[in-house]
Amino acid sequence: MSPHRLILKTCGTTLNLLGVPRILEIARDHASLPSVHRLFYSRKAFMFPERQIGPHRDWRAEIDYLDNIFPNGAAYTIGKVNGDHWLLYMTSPGEDSVNGSTRPNTPLHHPSNGDAQPEEGNEAEEAAPEPAIDDTDTIPDYTIEILMTHLAPTACAPFMTSAQIDFESHVAPSAHAMSLSSSLGISDLFPVDVTTLDAYSFTPCGYSCNALLKWREDAGTDPAKSGEGYYTIHVTPESGWSYASFECNVPLPHEPLPTATGNGGASRIPDLRTLIRRVVNIFQPGRLTLTLFISSADNSNAEEEDGESAVEAAQRAFKAALTYPGARGAKGSQAAGTEASGLSGLYRRTDKINYEFGGYDLAFATFELRP
Repeated sequence: MSPHRLILKTCGTTLNLLGVPRILEIARDHASLPSVHRLFYSRKAFMFPERQIGPHRDWRAEIDYLDNIFPNGAAYTIGKVNGDHWLLYMTSPGEDSVNGSTRPNTPLHHPSNGDAQPEEGNEAEEAAPEPAIDDTDTIPDYTIEILMTHLAPTACAPFMTSAQIDFESHVAPSAHAMSLSSSLGISDLFPVDVTTLDAYSFTPCGYSCNALLKWREDAGTDPAKSGEGYYTIHVTPESGWSYASFECNVPLPHEPLPTATGNGGASRIPDLRTLIRRVVNIFQPGRLTLTLFISSADNSNAEEEDGESAVEAAQRAFKAALTYPGARGAKGSQAAGTEASGLSGLYRRTDKINYEFGGYDLAFATFELRP
């Protein structure tokens, strides 16, 4: 949660959409936020849609439920309908108010919850509410997701916590998760001196962490100096439906940043290719989907300044990170400042889509591990 947005990330058969009316009610009655600037709801295609309950049984039902609340929503399916695809519902700023916010309706009914059956490997996200935001506020609006399935058994093993935590010895799940984060390199995805990490190990298996990043104390409101963000990871390690997700809203460079000094040493925010490699090396997925969701204004600014849109640069970074044995620069040489170590395996791209929404642009790509 931040002063102007709320992010809710869930997995399994959690009925997160049914929580939207209550969230809006709390925002209205207790935070004086009666309207929503934008809402985003997104998820990967479910592995086991038949095990979902309520509106989550079907994408059309989810759309109808949200349309019943928001009068200005639009729904999209990106990717192969009979393969890996990504689903997005988003609202546009309302036209019925001075500041572009939309006053939501109250749902007419709540779909039956049914009998919940545990399901792993599926994850959905929503963001609401958001008060009116001045369009001149140009802090980069940027989200990268890495959605991974068919994780390697060796990558899943550390997250099978029932064999590792002796609760009679009072080992806290959070303490176990923090130790695991350190040993696997999750704590080092970003410089440790700018990262505040909270993690939890579930029983009998599973893992979740949230990290707050702050690398510029003097950032202020200058978008060029924006120095705050987050990343979040969720892991389901069971064989047959193993899944891990990574999400981050830090506007990552596509080339290494100059070294920034602070706290007595150097801190480096990884470029996009390096971060992808770090995440993929931890989980070693057989298949993965990558998305970069960025405001159209930021995408256009990147094209004007760098001669290449952020979406196209991201697609190039996706491919460079996953299909080459080492991190490479534009001419095939190893890029200075990136990690030279190769991936645990090389991938081939199976889909590439660039999409322009109302006010946002998307880079979408899927990859699978080469034999």
